[in-house]
Amino acid sequence: MYAAVATFLETLSAESSPDMYLLGAHCLRDGDRRVTLRYLRLTNGRPDGRAMDGHHVDRPVHDLEQLDAVVVHLFAGPYVTVGAERREVPEGSKQLLAFVSLRRRRVERRQAAGSLWPFGDEERAAGNLRSALWRLRRAGINVLVADKWSLALNTNVLVDLHLMEQWAARLIEGRPAGRDLTVSSWVTDALDLLPGFYDDWALMERERIRQRILHALEALSERLAAAGRFADAVEAAMLATSAEPLRESAQRTLIKAHIAEGNLTEARRSYRAYHDLVHRELGVTLSDDFSAGLGIPEARPSLAGRHRVALSPQGASAAHR
Repeated sequence: MYAAVATFLETLSAESSPDMYLLGAHCLRDGDRRVTLRYLRLTNGRPDGRAMDGHHVDRPVHDLEQLDAVVVHLFAGPYVTVGAERREVPEGSKQLLAFVSLRRRRVERRQAAGSLWPFGDEERAAGNLRSALWRLRRAGINVLVADKWSLALNTNVLVDLHLMEQWAARLIEGRPAGRDLTVSSWVTDALDLLPGFYDDWALMERERIRQRILHALEALSERLAAAGRFADAVEAAMLATSAEPLRESAQRTLIKAHIAEGNLTEARRSYRAYHDLVHRELGVTLSDDFSAGLGIPEARPSLAGRHRVALSPQGASAAHR
């Protein structure tokens, strides 16, 4: 098998066009055998980018319209774009496309059919799956590869969710590229993955991605503040607090961004708003440690007759006694 692959690669290298550079290939064994080729485009005979395959692009999601690629959009979707052209997914195929796109490997047809059409017998579920595949092809959306036993995304297809996760990982791990330090409108859509989908597999993935993005926004705000981009730092933190107003780490990041800019009044205003929100929604008061860790004096003295407790499970229990 490997000898055949080597012969194929030698032939392809000899016949490839002059504007492409063959980096290499690897075999994936996941229920079948296939070869994924990785290329770099050349500019004046020299590579101008890094190796890309169908599931990794070192590029922010908001630049996808500039890529001449097939992209599955799960945020505010699903729908598909081919370059600048948008193609709508047939209603009866949306769940199947989303289910397969959320995974990074081949999916057994039986698993997909059973998860998407759990009511009824296996034969009917398998028929529904075949109909969903047929509708995709009829709409000109050839993004899935199907055989008798399994389904997978075509290797040249990108998924906005996967690219967003790569962006978030770079920020959280402290290794962002310069183009990652941007507050983009797509973040709002990304916080609501697959709107209108209420199946368990969609709800669990939506919450996981939401948490990932919130952590990334907090890291982004801190990076921007350190770089002196205070307006962007405040905006990134506010996106996180808007998505989850009671999230303590997001509120702390927002206050720190105001302090870094020298806006102590704004920092105190944000503190007071959060202080009142926590008391109104949870019936507790922020502990002194919250403001002490920020390096600002307590924004509001305790009111007479109000029982102060720490914002902790133990404090919350004491508040209800």
